[in-house]
Amino acid sequence: MNIESPKVTVHKSPQELYDFLTNVENFEKLMPENISKFEVLEEGKFLFALKGMPEIVLKLKESTPPNTVVLGAASDKLPFTLTGNIQEIETGKSEAQLVFEGSFNPMMAMMIKGPIGKFVNTLAENMSNL
Repeated sequence: MNIESPKVTVHKSPQELYDFLTNVENFEKLMPENISKFEVLEEGKFLFALKGMPEIVLKLKESTPPNTVVLGAASDKLPFTLTGNIQEIETGKSEAQLVFEGSFNPMMAMMIKGPIGKFVNTLAENMSNL
């Protein structure tokens, strides 16, 4: 399953946005309003929960300064990645897109596609307000 957010304009340079996204504590600022829990577990790893959804642990899997940040599920039960792609559009301004990729059975994919799509779009929208 592959879900892409719309591309958003962020009033930060690619390096500034990259630095923001690689500090996982900052993801709390991007979360939707219906977040019920957010906790940094260790450097590069955090847990979050949205109301009515199970807790998810994400960790920083890889990064390529200043253009790519890849977060992945810490558990193999729900294998997925969330990739932030960053491009410079002009000095001090970036274009960012989030890409969610996961391997789920068809039933699970059908159930989570809507909520995950909304979640990814909210993260991107909140990034544009930085």
